[in-house]
This record gives sequence, C-alpha cells and structure tokens, in this order.
Amino acid sequence: MQPVDACLNAVATAVPSHDIHAAFIDWAQRRIPDRRDAILFRRMADRAGIRHRWSVLPPTGSGGSPVAPDGFYGGGRLPGTAERMDLYATAAPTLGIAAIEALAERADLSGVTHFVVASCTGFVAPGIDQVIARAIGLPPSVERLLVGFMGCYAAVAALRSARHIVRSEPAARVLVLCVELSTLHLSDTAELEPLLAMLQFGDGAAAALVSADRHGLAIDAPFATTLPDSDQLIRWNITDQGFVMHLSGEVPARIAAGLGDPDFVAALTGGRDPQAIDAWAVHAGGRSILDSVERALALRQGMLADSRDVLDSFGNMSSATLMFVLERTLARPVDHGVALAFGPGLAAEGFAFRSVR
Repeated sequence: MQPVDACLNAVATAVPSHDIHAAFIDWAQRRIPDRRDAILFRRMADRAGIRHRWSVLPPTGSGGSPVAPDGFYGGGRLPGTAERMDLYATAAPTLGIAAIEALAERADLSGVTHFVVASCTGFVAPGIDQVIARAIGLPPSVERLLVGFMGCYAAVAALRSARHIVRSEPAARVLVLCVELSTLHLSDTAELEPLLAMLQFGDGAAAALVSADRHGLAIDAPFATTLPDSDQLIRWNITDQGFVMHLSGEVPARIAAGLGDPDFVAALTGGRDPQAIDAWAVHAGGRSILDSVERALALRQGMLADSRDVLDSFGNMSSATLMFVLERTLARPVDHGVALAFGPGLAAEGFAFRSVR
C-alpha cells in the first residue's frame, strides 16, 4: 500500500502592529559604555539585514516605544518574569488567533482533528493550546500537542508531528500554530554580545493546515542532528527578569562546519547535490547564519531570498520564522525542496518537501 502524503495545504501569518526595531537600536547603543563597542554595535545593526521587528508591547500614551520612560521597560526597573508571563497569557493567544483567522481565509478549517502548538517564549497553564482551542470553538475531542521550549527549530517538530499524525490517520486534519513573543524578554545588560542577540528577535505567529488533501507541499522525510560540542552556544535561561537568551557569535561558523559533513548534507538533501534543490526554506536566524548556509552549501545567489526577505521584514521570530518562509515557498512549484532550522543544542532539523500537483 502506497504511503499517504501529508501535505502542507496552506500557511498564514500575523505580526503585531508596533515596529520597535529602530527604538531598540537607539536604546541599546546608548547603554554600551565603551565607545568602540557602541560603534561596533551600530555597524552590526546596520549590517543585520533587518529593517523591521514587531512587538505585542504597545506604544506609550505619547507614542513612545516599550523602552521609553513610560513604556513597559521604562521607569528604571525592568519587569519581573511574572509580569511578563501575565502579558504572554493574553497576548500570545490573541496573536495566534489572528494567524488562524488569516489561515481560515485560505483554507477550509472545518473538521480539525488535531491541534499542534509550538511556543518557547512563555508558559501558562492551562496552556495556550487549550486557551486558543476554546476561543476558536474547536471541539473538546480535538487532540492537542504543545511543543515547548525547543526554540527556533520547533516549527520542524510541529510540522513533523503533523506529518506523522496524517500518515497514521489519513482522515486527520491537523491545525499547526507557532506563536512567539520574543520582545517580552528584554534583558538589563550593557554587554555587546547579548545586545546583538536581542537585536535579532521580534514577535510573530504562523498557522498551517496539514492533511492528506493533495494540494500544497508534501512533507517528506525529516532529518535531525545535534552538532558536537555545541550545547552552550544557544541557550535560554529563565531568570527573575524574563528568559535570557545567549546566542554565541560562534554559531554561524559552527553551522558552516556542520554543513561541511558530507553525511549530514546527504541526509538533508536526500543524497542530491545541493545545487539540485530548487527551493531552500531556511530559518532566518540572522544574516550571518544565512550567509554561512549559503557559503557552506555553495548555493546559487538568490536561493535564500525568501529567508532574507522574512529577516528584513520581521527579524527572527523563533519558531514562527520558518513558517513565514514556507508561506512564500507555497506560492511557486517545487520539485525538490529542503526546510532547515537551527536552535538550542546546537540542533539542526528539517525535512524535504515538494509541490503536489
């Protein structure tokens, strides 16, 4: 019996309305005491390939940003983790529902049997999967899965889980959601490396429908690996003042080294030459990461254009980012595609895909 194709039928996305990128750069640069480091930060910000990042944190009454004196991070004291999680509990479902409503304009969401949610930027119980399921009227019988704290590659885990569900239950209709509120985790630091890490991240949500209906992109064989001696390069530490991100400057070089392993490249391309892959959906984790992937695989110019466009317009939205890239990929035919994302571990995960005609 021929295996069932699990297909990514449609993807839709949502971001908040408040662009905080420029305000963060000004705030961060003023905090750096060493003039040379401040100049370096500005140079890196200008070269980051990011023009916009969006936040659920609203403008102040006078139109200022969250770091203004009367903003969420103003007043000389950054809010504690409890206050940030209170905001996550309301803002994450709201943004996630906006993405699902956008998806409903592109796909028939009736008869959903499973709901898979990925998020690493907050915790609440009942989980946001239950909160959202109730708000959008999913029946209590819908099976739920919450993928938590896996970071930027969690979209792969969520879509891979949806694939396994559909291949085992061909009548399943799986609603997948990634929602991340990274801007809830501004840290009180004047050090260059963490400020450059925070420079990358914004808020966003992406929803998708995965089923056996033969349209969209077939999700083919998944792959996963953890790069050796790299577990300290990407970390989230839960503190009394939010989740503190550590993103080492060594990450791009370590990714490039991993992509120099012929066995791993064969696993992610299905044994094909990387040049034979006609669509690369790579997590837009940062300009230097995309540059490393492009160089390590000797990709043709423009092959990562979708990823660079997402980075430019939204920054790194953790797990939601790859779905933003796949939304663009769905717009054109693909013979042999590869989705690839990186995250804490240092893990590299993804899957092959192709258009269903």
